[in-house]
Amino acid sequence: MAGARNGPLAGVRVVELAGIGPGPFAAMLLADLGADVVRVDRPGGPGLAVDPAHDVTNRNKRSVVLDLKSAEGPARVLDLVERADVLIEGFRPGVAERLGVGPAECRARNPRLVYGRMTGWGQEGPLAHTAGHDIAYIAVTGALGMIGAPDAPPAVPANLVGDYAGGSLYLVVGVLAALHHARATGTGQVVDAAIVDGTAHLTAMIHGMVAAGGWQDRRGSNLLDGGCPFYGCYETADGGYMAVGALEQQFYDTFVELLGIADRAPARKDLARWGELREAVAARFRTRTRAEWTAVFEGTDACVAPVLSLREAPGHPHLSARGTFTEAGGITQPAPAPRFSVTPTTVDGGPALPGAHTAEVARDWDLPALDPKDA
Repeated sequence: MAGARNGPLAGVRVVELAGIGPGPFAAMLLADLGADVVRVDRPGGPGLAVDPAHDVTNRNKRSVVLDLKSAEGPARVLDLVERADVLIEGFRPGVAERLGVGPAECRARNPRLVYGRMTGWGQEGPLAHTAGHDIAYIAVTGALGMIGAPDAPPAVPANLVGDYAGGSLYLVVGVLAALHHARATGTGQVVDAAIVDGTAHLTAMIHGMVAAGGWQDRRGSNLLDGGCPFYGCYETADGGYMAVGALEQQFYDTFVELLGIADRAPARKDLARWGELREAVAARFRTRTRAEWTAVFEGTDACVAPVLSLREAPGHPHLSARGTFTEAGGITQPAPAPRFSVTPTTVDGGPALPGAHTAEVARDWDLPALDPKDA
């Protein structure tokens, strides 16, 4: 994969200091959008037990290997920084500074640089230097406590809510905003993207509903958290599940009609009878298989869909028609998103293997010292 790429960020150069989780995902998103992302891998790998050949978060990137603890490592990173628009790192606070590649050193070489920092707790605060993972970050923001049945522990939403939604996506938004500012003024800045901040921000609407008295601060008791019988998941005869989101009256009317309970469904606005309505819906869904119910609701405005597994999702007719998933490097994976009418994005190949592009990057970024063969 050459340095020239398509997409709205074509021409933007990004240095990614290798890490795990939200930092690599954010860099992947920038790469998907067309940026030339050079991942600086460390000798021995990042420490995550994922075969680099299958790590989709490293697609559309190029990789060099540098030892930041060696005498020459930090200098080579600063050489890259001098030619870059953005740097992304996900170390604990203070680690990049100790390695000699902190914001001060980097922006001394390149005042226009946008320095993106990805952490769980943020760069400051009582827990800033404490270890943590997605589940702890979303726990303290109130987001985890919202998810799941009221009579069971909170349901863990993989690491989608914290690492990727509250972390990666907010880092990318911050980087793009700072890049816009840097190009307008010539001055870069540091972007402090903390998963706790982003995840808390995601709950903005819910906080408004709590203040207005429209949301009970407990799990499984509200319109959008599984408490509502016409917004949730129901088991089918074959052990599958159907997802129901028939919130508006016209969609609800279609739902109960197609489900076959329109003549005996309790009034949906009578919260005292929600339990009765839930039982009626659940009993009806258990009479047919997931495939049979999918056929019943297909193409209607009942707002009902089958709950698919990760392996099943690419075969869904709508997703297949849109090309929501693609195959690259022998791996079925989500295609880049969102889509652009003038600057379309693509997956150019499989994940970047550590150090595979050293000679390419040395040539394209005019850094002969980066390639040991030329040093």
